[in-house]
Order: sequence, then C-alpha cells, then structure tokens
Amino acid sequence: MTEQAYIESPLILIPLVVTMVAPFFIWYFRKNINKREAASFIAGAIAFGSVASMAPAVLKGSIWTYTLVELFHGVSVKFCIDGLSLLFAIIASFLWMFATSYNIGYMRSLKEHAQTRYYFCFGVAIFGALGVAFSANIFTMYLFYEIISIFTYPLVAHHEDEEGFAGARKYMVYLMGSSKLFLLPAMALTYVLCGTLDFHLGDIVNGIFPADADPTLVSITYFLYLFGLAKAAIMPMHNWLPSAMVAPTPVSALLHAVAVVKAGVFSISRVFLSGYGVLLMEKLNLGIVTAYLAAFTILAASIIALTKDDLKARLAYSTVSQLSYIILGVAMLSPLAVKGGLIHIVNHAFSKITLFFAAGAIYVVTHHKKISLMGGFGRRMPFTFTAFALASLSMIGMPPVCGFVTKWYLIGGSMQIGQTILLVALLASGLLNAAYFTPVVVRAFLRPAAPGVDIEQYKEAPLVMVVPLFITALISVFLGLFPDTFMQFINAFGKF
Repeated sequence: MTEQAYIESPLILIPLVVTMVAPFFIWYFRKNINKREAASFIAGAIAFGSVASMAPAVLKGSIWTYTLVELFHGVSVKFCIDGLSLLFAIIASFLWMFATSYNIGYMRSLKEHAQTRYYFCFGVAIFGALGVAFSANIFTMYLFYEIISIFTYPLVAHHEDEEGFAGARKYMVYLMGSSKLFLLPAMALTYVLCGTLDFHLGDIVNGIFPADADPTLVSITYFLYLFGLAKAAIMPMHNWLPSAMVAPTPVSALLHAVAVVKAGVFSISRVFLSGYGVLLMEKLNLGIVTAYLAAFTILAASIIALTKDDLKARLAYSTVSQLSYIILGVAMLSPLAVKGGLIHIVNHAFSKITLFFAAGAIYVVTHHKKISLMGGFGRRMPFTFTAFALASLSMIGMPPVCGFVTKWYLIGGSMQIGQTILLVALLASGLLNAAYFTPVVVRAFLRPAAPGVDIEQYKEAPLVMVVPLFITALISVFLGLFPDTFMQFINAFGKF
C-alpha cells in the first residue's frame, strides 16, 4: 500500500453515528410502535447506504481511516474501512433491515413484552457490530466487542424466567469472563511486544510483531486471542451459544448470523491476518494447530447437532460447526482457504439467518419446536420450508447455493497445503450436515402429520416474516451463482 492509498476522513463515522443515535429514537417513539420500528428501518437503510458508498474507493485499493482520540502512544480509538471491514459491515447493516421486518411479525404475533427495550438493545448490538467491523486497532475492537456482549444480555434474558436468566448468565460468564481472562492479557502482551495495538492494514503477509519478539510469548498471546474471542465459539469456548437459545428466535438470528458470532470470527480473522500475518503464523506453526482445532469443532458440533430434536438447538450446534469453517480457512493460510473462510462470513450470514427466521415462523404459527412433530408442516407452509430447504443446501455445501462456494475454496485450500486430514474432515462435515438438515425438510414435505397434531389449522406466518426469510434464501442462491459480489472485497483486503 502506498501512503496515497489512505483516505483520512470523518465520513467513516457516519454509519457509526447513525446506529448509535437510532436506539434513542426507538426509545423516544416508544409510545408509537409504527414510528418505533420505522426508526430501525430508516437507520438500517442510511447505515447500509453510507457503508456501501465507501466501497468504490476500497475496491480501487484505498483504505479509509480516522482517529477519533489518541489515549497515549500506540493506543487510540481509531477506525478503518478496508475490504474485510466492508464484508462484515455491509451484511450487518443490510440484514438489520430484514430483521426489523421480521421482528415486527414475531414480536406482535406473540404479543411479547418489553418490545421497546428489545428494539433498543437490538439497535445497539448493530452499532457494536459496525464498531468491530471498523476497528483499526485491537483496543477499539475490544471496546465495541464488549458493547455487543453487554447489550445482547437483555435480549438473551428477554423472557425474564428462570430458563432465560440461566441462559443469559452463562452467556455473560463465557463472553465477559473470557474477554477479561484472555483477551485483556493478550492486548497487554501485544502492546509490550509491539509498542502499538494498530493493525497492519493493507498487508496480510507481514504483521505487527517485530522479528526479534520472543516466539514463546508471541505464541501464548496468539492462543489468548483465540480463546479470549469466545464469540467465535470454537471448542471448548462454545457452550454459551446453545444456552443462548432461550432468547426469542429473532435474537437467535442476530446472535448466530449477524452481530455476535460474526464479531467473534471477524475479530479472530482480523487479529490473525492484520495482526500476526501469514509469515509469522507459518513460522511458528500456529495456523495448522488452529486448523486442527477448528476441524475438530466442525465435526464434534455436527455430531451433537444430529442428536437434537429441538430445531433451534440443532441450528445452534450447526452454528458452532459452521463458524469454525471461517477459522479453519483463515488458519490454513493458503490463498484459496483464506478466501473460502472469509467469504463464509457472508455466506453463513444469509443462510443461517434464513434458517432461524424459518424456525421462528414455524413457532409463531404452530408453537412447536420439536422436529419430530413437524410432519406435513411444509405442505401448509411451503414458502417457509422452501426457504429452509435452500438455506439447508447452503449449509451442506450443495450448488447453486452460496455454501458450495465456501466448501469449494476450503477443499481447494486443503489440497494446496497437502492436508489430507483436513480435506477428509471437510468432506465428512458435508455428509454430517446433510444428515441433520435433510430429515427436517423430508419430514416437513413428505411425512404425515405427527399423532395428535392437526396441521390443517396451520398456514404461513405473517408476510412481514415470510418475505424477509424468503428473500434472504434467494440471496443465498444469488451469492452462489455470483460469488464475486463479495469476493472482490476479499481480493481488495490483501494478497499473498
């Protein structure tokens, strides 16, 4: 990168300011529910438009930066927008609009309490996600990472019952505990070793660690980051995620597709590629160790998913598995694998939000969560289950849906580095994905109704729920057919 490629501009703050202010408008309009939800729509549209407006410059090789305040040398609140930032920020702001529409149908249909608090926290979580996406250093990333944790706690505990508080308590113990025990020491060690917490932008080969840094300390710091960023849910730091399923289904969609888990895998990807760099990770053999841990998580979580009859629980363990595809791709450090891992940030977002939206629509209509009771549901809710089927194909890795693109690059990447074990793990994971998704679709469309379940009374959920989930399913197909839509941002992010 040349010096001229950097654009220092406060315009980078527009999406952050919009998403920071929007929750207060939501609170202000708390007595007018239509205006309250309109505030989310409008904020999402403005945020998305302002993020997208910076894409042309990034695709031409520029990086947007802005320092808000410098606390002391090497530690500041600083923002950037490069290809990786856009990858996360675009889907977070774009899917916020779809989630708002879906929320209206879900929350109103079930007559949920505390809806204003719910929408307020939802908006702040998106603000946190964009802050993580735009972080130009580890300190800024940490601040916004914690904002997400704090303001999603009320969402997980929304039902305010014993199960909700227990799930939310585990959620906070895992996420806040890991960030204090591992992430804070990792930052301190990084500053001692490097004298700065700024990422090395525009280059994924060379990181910020000096050549004479103690390799043992560098390795210890690496694993502190890996486990301190527990939102990525790599085993054994995953158990918070299934427990958080006590939340309303739109929150599960937020947790598993947009803000929370994506903040985890994005942060790990950023630290590994813009902090450590490919050369240092290869030199210390950090990548291959991480790749094997990710492969274990993929397979173990898939096996557990097979045992779950509760649809949201099955989707939760599917998320644990799918997130490790991203970590696996980045950790393999080959050009194809890194591309496959990073593109899965997008591919998983659209497919998994479709699956959770569908699960919520099913619950709103039938009040059933068990897969064993869903016989014939697809014949009564064809659009919902068709969308579920398309998103399932993406998780399995079947063309023409976008998950196939991920698997194609990851398999190619494993072959580039000659890792037969990882190749077998990827192929086996595809079979496991098929084993736990296919029965849901087959039962819904081809099996008779379960004893005691009158499916004739069921019909599609409200349009404000069905339209968003069907559109996100179609986008998953579009991204499978036109993968360069987001791959161009990865190409702009960094080259080997």
